Amino acid sequence: MVLAISFLEAPLKFRAPGVTIPIGLGIGRIVFRALNVAEVLLAAGVVITVVAGQPNTAVTVLAAVAVVVLIAQLGAVRPALNRRTDRVLAAPEGVELPRSRAHFVYVGTEIVKVLVLLALGILTVAG
Repeated sequence: MVLAISFLEAPLKFRAPGVTIPIGLGIGRIVFRALNVAEVLLAAGVVITVVAGQPNTAVTVLAAVAVVVLIAQLGAVRPALNRRTDRVLAAPEGVELPRSRAHFVYVGTEIVKVLVLLALGILTVAG
């Protein structure tokens, strides 16, 4: 889900014919809100599974890192992106604001999350 939405849907939607910045940002807010709800539910499932299953230390640490990254995204990065979106939508037409550092932070945390989830999946399958 993270790969499909963060690294495919998000950048590609702005290339679609007729998708303006306000429309793209509106779609992005809805899509990322849904992604985040799904991520929270899945993270809760992972936490319950780790607590109930008593996996090895590496699996426990990777699961904890994935949850911490998600919490950081939802608690710090997403609010900054929402404020940025509000400023972009409020700007007069034709006025472009400088690129936001929050986007780079979000992409960085998404990369970390993908790598951690990949490692977690490999360790879990390997037993």
